[in-house]
Amino acid sequence: MRQGVDIQELSDFLMDYVTSMIGSGVHTARAVRSVSRIAEAMGYGVDLTIFQRNITMTVKHPEDYSIRRTYVRRIPDLGINFRTISELSGLSWDTYDHQLPLAEVKRRFKEIMAEGRISRWRVLVLVAFANAAFCRLFDGDFIAMALVFAATLVGFFIRQEMFARKANHMVVFTVSSFVASMVASIGIYCNWGNTPEIALATSVLFLIPGVPLMNSIIDILGGHILIGVSRAINATILIICIALGLSITLLIQGMEVL
Repeated sequence: MRQGVDIQELSDFLMDYVTSMIGSGVHTARAVRSVSRIAEAMGYGVDLTIFQRNITMTVKHPEDYSIRRTYVRRIPDLGINFRTISELSGLSWDTYDHQLPLAEVKRRFKEIMAEGRISRWRVLVLVAFANAAFCRLFDGDFIAMALVFAATLVGFFIRQEMFARKANHMVVFTVSSFVASMVASIGIYCNWGNTPEIALATSVLFLIPGVPLMNSIIDILGGHILIGVSRAINATILIICIALGLSITLLIQGMEVL
């Protein structure tokens, strides 16, 4: 048991730490391992119950269970950030391996969380190129790729702006899907290129919630059934919203099938 580690201060930090990890898009088992590693390094045990929107955490003395703290906190929506996940995970290992004092751990945590994200404009352009590459992967010609590039630029920009204004996720995905597919449907309307249908079909792929889907499978396989199923349901709803936005475009353009 370390001397001088206050359970109240440690509990406050661990809750900030684990909510930041989950909010950045980590799967449940990795978050549990990381926070347990830090707690063990500080001489305490920790029990976690993680839900879709909230976390319940109990920090306890390993020998005297009357010394414990229990917290319930809402998970912040920080956006998926693999850099943050990697650095926070690395911080837990440094704490465990090098027996870092709590003050040093808190300082490094603040530095990690204060690091700026990649420019939204760089992300916008890179996502547009990536989605155009998906179009080529499905045998789209270069005109189709250009259409998908333009559709993704517009659709992803709408997505960024709506998220910045705290719009509902389902509305964001429906509107972004509709706008992107409408831009891509110009190729069919104007008969541009040889594969305009592929451009329309791939124009909404940038919206697919891949990380939540993967996390849900990992959580279910790892025994975290409740949050795994919750994440799977949430991802399924978003996919339905994508399909709805695309369907609206098809109805407006008078297309029955792709």
